[in-house]
Amino acid sequence: MIIETPKTYKFNYISFDYPHEPWDQKCYWNLRKNVFCKEQKIFSDSDRDIIDEHAIPIVALDECMGIVHNVIGAVRIDERSPRVWWGSRLCVDKDYRTHSRFNTNFLFSDEPKQIFTLSVGGALIYKAVTTANYLGCDQFFAHVQSQNVKFFKRLYWKELDKVIIHGKEHSLMEADLTQYPASPWAKKLEYVA
Repeated sequence: MIIETPKTYKFNYISFDYPHEPWDQKCYWNLRKNVFCKEQKIFSDSDRDIIDEHAIPIVALDECMGIVHNVIGAVRIDERSPRVWWGSRLCVDKDYRTHSRFNTNFLFSDEPKQIFTLSVGGALIYKAVTTANYLGCDQFFAHVQSQNVKFFKRLYWKELDKVIIHGKEHSLMEADLTQYPASPWAKKLEYVA
């Protein structure tokens, strides 16, 4: 008799927020380590760097009946010069990379743009850029791994250049800020620990 391992249950309610508590901050770091150190092997022990000292972390949290279950996605944003923001360390738990059409909280202030709920990664990108836009953003950039360039282009980003970072090909890309209106949910930043 062969017993198959059941697939991981994916919750259909996901909130996008800033880590407030020690447990979600720890999960944020663990997810980044799992993706960038263990899975992709870009870094050996830790992917933390000097940007983390001033970056704003953003997390995707799955929920069951209003109770947060786990951090399933992460990204960070930082202002590197006045009104010029960057996003980096975008990652999603492997069980949620293909999860789509979920219910959201702290992402859209009005009617959701369907393209951003087609993936947890897309929703994290939306949360990152709309937060930066709220905080004062004239340009938003990211270095995107080559396998993700088409995905970013579908989310209204343009490719500017190709570069090698940490031994992997990346594209320097810029977001079309007209597709990412300032988010009133960014006000929750006041409560970040």
